[in-house]
Amino acid sequence: MSNINGRFSSKSSPALRADARRNRRQVLAAAAQVFVEQGADAPLDDIARRAGVGIATLYRRFPDRGALVRAVALDVLARTAHEARSAEAEEADPFNGLARYMHRALDLRISAVMPALLGHISFEDEELTVARQQAVEPVLRLIDAAQAAGRLRSDVAFGDIGVLLVRLSRPLPGAFPPELDVRLAHRHLELVLTALEAHVQSTTAPLSGPALTLAELQSLGADPPRAAGPGVP
Repeated sequence: MSNINGRFSSKSSPALRADARRNRRQVLAAAAQVFVEQGADAPLDDIARRAGVGIATLYRRFPDRGALVRAVALDVLARTAHEARSAEAEEADPFNGLARYMHRALDLRISAVMPALLGHISFEDEELTVARQQAVEPVLRLIDAAQAAGRLRSDVAFGDIGVLLVRLSRPLPGAFPPELDVRLAHRHLELVLTALEAHVQSTTAPLSGPALTLAELQSLGADPPRAAGPGVP
């Protein structure tokens, strides 16, 4: 929009701002997918094409690869935190809330995205640290509440939930179409959730292997937000 002197106004129109927001969302979503498929060194041209924007548009939003990678990590963590809080607030049964969260985590693919970004983001970054904590806290509460309600096995730990999501989120090898891959991940999660219910514990042998807490995962440098990408988040 120009003024009387023919110069452009410094204020963007609502339509332009909406376009900018839409382009940013498209680039972040495309980048997350491409990083999972090709790694964080994937060509930015591929991301722009996947997003349906020009490479110049991508660079206007994200001046370099580091800025884009960081934005993808923050976006995925924020979405995960939102889903966990929503599940906690809206589901009366905490086990159902945990199940809802895990299904949404698969949709967001956080446990596949974050590992792809390792070595390209700094976990000394204060904003990332806060985002990771905000994503973890409601999940910890859901686990505690589901066990207190007698719905989740008492021998299930935070690490079980996180690492399960990491395993389920990775794309299957071979020529599986992406849609089929996602549907199978949700099917397999349903099988896992059945095994996680408390009533199963009384009819099966105790779980073998370590039950890793969040603190233990962090001490190993392998907590989901750091090294496995928050499966939980």
